[in-house]
Amino acid sequence: MAADAREALLDRCVSFLKEGGFSQLSLREIASGTGTSHRMLIYHFGSREGLLAEVVRRIETEQRAALAALATESDDPVEVSRRYWRRLADPELAPAERLFFEIYAHALFGRSWTETFRASVIAAWVGPVEEMFGQLGFDPTEAPQRARLALAATRGLLLDLLITGDHEIVDLAADLFARLITAPPPPKA
Repeated sequence: MAADAREALLDRCVSFLKEGGFSQLSLREIASGTGTSHRMLIYHFGSREGLLAEVVRRIETEQRAALAALATESDDPVEVSRRYWRRLADPELAPAERLFFEIYAHALFGRSWTETFRASVIAAWVGPVEEMFGQLGFDPTEAPQRARLALAATRGLLLDLLITGDHEIVDLAADLFARLITAPPPPKA
């Protein structure tokens, strides 16, 4: 029962975040915005930081599911990449993405509350992205490198977009990257 209550509360927190962000809000302000008390948030998530990390974990899970769904809709890897980029570049996701990068920065400094995030921020993505490259016919020995490059470049482009707001050039760069990362390797000499 407590797990169901926790998930329902997390659902409300994710919805609240998507409405306008809350990384700058206090735990009491988040509680008020989600129709609960700060004590319930502490009970279920341990701290404000624990709540933020769980919100990011949930959104990351949703993003992986969206990428997997897109990969089943098309066997054209460039088109899959384009569709996924359009999803990521949607301004409605910006509050969640800003929170993601905020948590990422804390993880770089090894904050104890980011331990789960650090363990999953790369690992949770690499396997599914490697599998996607495999399903699209790429050499399985190159899949780990392609997955890491795709993950790093996409996050870099997203960070650029969030900072500059320059959709036109970043969208073009994302499209160029999609074509480059999905190109077959040159023949071996």
